[in-house]
Amino acid sequence: MFDKKLYRSVNNKMLCGVCGGIGEYFNIDATLVRLAAVLLGCTGTGLLAYIVAAIIIPVEPVNPA
Repeated sequence: MFDKKLYRSVNNKMLCGVCGGIGEYFNIDATLVRLAAVLLGCTGTGLLAYIVAAIIIPVEPVNPA
């Protein structure tokens, strides 16, 4: 079954790991997600959406190995 969850990235992050986590979830380069976030961040709505995502999306759990 499809058991994939959205998390903020711990390894691939610049600010809060939101864009890195979205990139990992959709299996695309996080740089493209960051570029889209910057373009949307020029508007008030995009900045607000990033802040809400940083609060709502949980941090990626650490797997002890």
